[in-house]
Amino acid sequence: MLAYLQLMRLDRPIGILLLLWPTLWAIWLANHPTLYITLVFVLGVVVMRSAGCVINDYADRHFDGYVERTKNRPLARGALTEKNALWTLFVLLIVALTLLLTLNKLSWLIACLALLTTLIYPFMKRYTHLPQITLGVAFSWGIPMVYAATIEQFPLTCWLLCFANICWTVAYDTQYAMVDRIDDLKIGIKSTAILFGRYDKLIIGLLQVITVISLFIIGQLNQLSTFYYLGLLLVILLFIYQQWLIKDRDRDRCFKAFLNNNLVGCMVFLGIFFS
Repeated sequence: MLAYLQLMRLDRPIGILLLLWPTLWAIWLANHPTLYITLVFVLGVVVMRSAGCVINDYADRHFDGYVERTKNRPLARGALTEKNALWTLFVLLIVALTLLLTLNKLSWLIACLALLTTLIYPFMKRYTHLPQITLGVAFSWGIPMVYAATIEQFPLTCWLLCFANICWTVAYDTQYAMVDRIDDLKIGIKSTAILFGRYDKLIIGLLQVITVISLFIIGQLNQLSTFYYLGLLLVILLFIYQQWLIKDRDRDRCFKAFLNNNLVGCMVFLGIFFS
């Protein structure tokens, strides 16, 4: 049972949280924080993030054993078979479909695009140094899906929120990729951490600045209160802290910086919530 939880990363919910926060931002900014919508999307995030992890581990089953951080994943260490993984994926997708059918048809279209992005993401690191952008897109589909399911329109706030989330995702997933950079170079896996090279910290910083500016504009467009801008101030302080953590490119500190982004998402949400 533990192996299945590990396969779906339910023992390490950071990925679920990083996907959940932007979805909650969208629900509250769309002014539709009903129990029904919130429950459907929270469950959808958990199920689809779990499915994405299964797809990722299946795609990387021949590589994970050579990477320090991933060598103990269930498929890599032989705790589960490929058939086990595929059946787990099938069950998760059935649950996701059940949730999707409770929403409108416009949501179905966006869900198809989200699923396509989820399927291709694990393979992007073989062909491009920009898989983090694909992940950013994958982690942003929940935003227009919220607007589709609630107001059936896509205002400027929706797309600015997507843009901010993509920039933020590329920043924190580059921090994550910095942990694996040495191993990835050995086995031929590509990432923005490798592409950016010695400019990695600078580019992460620029992406963080763009994220904050985009979120500031969203606050202006939606006439959010002082609480929101206090949340953004805390986000800025957290980004500065992350820059300090990654300054020497130490693996453990880069991973700590990545984990710190859970607080970033939380601060933005609390700012919106109290506005």
